[in-house]
Amino acid sequence: MRKVSGPTDKVIVVGAGLGGLSAALRLAGAGREVTIVERESVPGGRNGLIVDQGYRFDTGPTVLTMPSLIEEALASVGEKLSDWLELVPLRPLYRAFYHDGSQLDVFPNTAEMEEEIARVIGPDEAMGYRKYVDFVTKLYKYEMNDFIDRNIDSPLQLLTPNLAKLIAIGGFRRLAPKVNQYLKDPRTQKVYSFQAMYAGVSPQQALAIYAVIAYMDSVNGVFFPKGGMHALPRALAGAAEKHGVKIRYSTTVTSVAIKNGRATGVLTDTGEHIPGDVVVLNPDLPIAYKELLDREPLDVKRLNYSPSCVVMLVGSNKSYDHIAHHNIHFGQSWDGVFEELIKKKTFMTDPSLLVTVPTYDDPSLAPAGKSSYYVLFPTPNLNSAIDWSKERNRYRDEMVRTLEARGYTDFASGIEVEHLTTPVEWRAQGMEAGAPFASAHTFFQTGPFRPRNLARGIENVVFTGSGTQPGVGVPMVLISGKLAAERIIGR
Repeated sequence: MRKVSGPTDKVIVVGAGLGGLSAALRLAGAGREVTIVERESVPGGRNGLIVDQGYRFDTGPTVLTMPSLIEEALASVGEKLSDWLELVPLRPLYRAFYHDGSQLDVFPNTAEMEEEIARVIGPDEAMGYRKYVDFVTKLYKYEMNDFIDRNIDSPLQLLTPNLAKLIAIGGFRRLAPKVNQYLKDPRTQKVYSFQAMYAGVSPQQALAIYAVIAYMDSVNGVFFPKGGMHALPRALAGAAEKHGVKIRYSTTVTSVAIKNGRATGVLTDTGEHIPGDVVVLNPDLPIAYKELLDREPLDVKRLNYSPSCVVMLVGSNKSYDHIAHHNIHFGQSWDGVFEELIKKKTFMTDPSLLVTVPTYDDPSLAPAGKSSYYVLFPTPNLNSAIDWSKERNRYRDEMVRTLEARGYTDFASGIEVEHLTTPVEWRAQGMEAGAPFASAHTFFQTGPFRPRNLARGIENVVFTGSGTQPGVGVPMVLISGKLAAERIIGR
């Protein structure tokens, strides 16, 4: 494994997102002097927080899986997860609603899920589900150490016995046909392949190895931190500071100072030079290259980006008895949704959407008797012909109409507080193409072909976050912090 060259005693981490915090904890645990420079007044990056009229809204990810990765990051400085976070296992993980009026609750316990599928769909489908769980469990076992939790410098490093096992079980076939090999009903096919959206590709286009995301949530479990998702970065930042990491909030880095091919530290918008032996960059990788390093390598320039989304955060005086914590509302169209979002780059004509209700498991996130809603509609990213200055209000109203048609009766009349984030706002927050799910996980943007975490042409700059290896999602970003730290301290 390649490491940064030269001294590594003093490390500057730009950005207190989950990747930056994960790296900082491991570096501090290895005895490095670490300073995190964060432009916001709180940690979290995309995992941000809005406080408004007694409501506390998470602005980024809402689905938390693989708590062992959080445990591992905290353990690197000798801390226990239970001392920093209270994680509630969600039950059900998701409630899926379908156009025909049926619904399916998703449970991590295989026997319980078999019962649910047998009850809603039938015993043959339940048997197919059990075989599918065996498949994704093997995927996880073969992928994790060799392909995900590992710094890869060359595709040749993938030539391991586990690669042969992945090929043998069909990991490099397309996801949708592989899922359909086990699951015959469109309802189960959708609920066990929608996770490809996180990777920015359609189930028809994605490789079957991305079914590992279905393992991470639908088999391993989904959790919710008391205090909301923002409790996670607060916990990581608190543990980091306890162990000597300095975090400078409300401080904006404008560039990395470079001399003779090496970073000497970072420059802030006040003209201050903060010196360091190594710089770890947590902003979106293409933005970090362009705005902080003043360069754009060809492979970064050519990246294709995932679809974006519009997120509506709502504080409401209305609650609904028929929903769970996470609710997926599938339209009848499925292949068509991805065709519209990815190929045609147009709005969904028959939307599939996510509604998360944080107050379902933590009423303290809203004033007494009130509810908060996180509503996510996938949309094309900014590399489309959509004019958001014209479409913003129209699309917001369409979202509300769709919610009301999908069972959220009189949703509009209950809204007390509202925040809308479109691709334009995602871009303003520093996400290339307004894509919060970063560059798409197409074959040539995956694994060793994804932009590397060592900066091109600079000896001591390392990237972390969803734009580099291993990729998108809270588990992957936490791992990216570990991989960045390994580039500095070795494995």
